[in-house]
Amino acid sequence: MATLILLRHARSAANGSGTLAGRTPGIGLDETGTAQAAGLPERLEGVPLARLVTSPLQRCRETLAGLAAQRGLSPVVEQRLAEVDYGDWTGRKITELTDEDLWKVVQQHPSAAVFPGGEGLAEVQSRAVAAVREHDRQLGDDQVWMLCSHGDVIKSVLADALGLHLDSFQRIVVDPCSVSVVRYTDTRPFVLKINDTGGDVSGLLPPKDTGSSDAVPGGTTGQTSP
Repeated sequence: MATLILLRHARSAANGSGTLAGRTPGIGLDETGTAQAAGLPERLEGVPLARLVTSPLQRCRETLAGLAAQRGLSPVVEQRLAEVDYGDWTGRKITELTDEDLWKVVQQHPSAAVFPGGEGLAEVQSRAVAAVREHDRQLGDDQVWMLCSHGDVIKSVLADALGLHLDSFQRIVVDPCSVSVVRYTDTRPFVLKINDTGGDVSGLLPPKDTGSSDAVPGGTTGQTSP
């Protein structure tokens, strides 16, 4: 199987304001996020990319735009990698949501969390993992591909790759414009990197011998602690 780079979108205007953007249209990158995205071509220099796949939301498409142009690739829009449908929570301040009874469920038993008027986190993991596996099967063992998605979506994919129950996925941190790397094989996934925000891309290259505290819905805002 191929090597997958999971890229969380660069920092958005909603990240900076502490708002749960969800699927709200028109949420683009803020100044910090624009700079993060602009650094991706240099950061990934030397890493071959056979395919780019993106969530349909604006902040993900903007994050990949410069890299896609530099590589001459047209990102594949994948609806199953869209942000969580937070339903009635969409557009609300995180500071307000911590008082909701559902907040404790999201923190302690996320597999049971279903957002009012939206979807459940178990549904999110199911659709995202299915999309990842499908795209990965289409590529060769020596190829590298990248998807750009959202914090909770990527965390759910990483939890699956790590063999963790979804109830443990809040232990994973995925910052804006961070990369995590998974290599899928016939027997098991290998998780090579998680939440890497640096410039060292050595772990992103395909191998020569394949061998065998409260979490914020949507992901962190890029601070050193979640």
